[in-house]
Amino acid sequence: QVQLVESGGGLVQAGGSLRLSCAASGRGFVMGWFRQAPGKEREFVATINWNGGSVSYTDSVKGRFTISRENAKNTVYLQMNSLKPEDTAVYYCAARSLDYIEVRPGEYDYWGQGTQVTVSS
Repeated sequence: QVQLVESGGGLVQAGGSLRLSCAASGRGFVMGWFRQAPGKEREFVATINWNGGSVSYTDSVKGRFTISRENAKNTVYLQMNSLKPEDTAVYYCAARSLDYIEVRPGEYDYWGQGTQVTVSS
């Protein structure tokens, strides 16, 4: 069983930045970030493979968000810049055992508890 613990959420004004972190209890996983706003389905945000050589982003965050990982610390990050009110959601970290990136939440094996990100206008 892999445990994922997110941190770094909070309240920020539009145009501001936040960095989310996700610490994993194991290694060797593709990692992903997803988000869920009230009344909406959970949606893909970004994913990164084991060596960082393959990443993918949803169109709405391209150029603003950056996913990265530090394998020595079993940690993945999501740097979020130029935040918009529509980025407001609970952000979840997820891990999957197979080493190819995936955007469908159902393809991830482990999930964190989520961290709230609120962007005020």
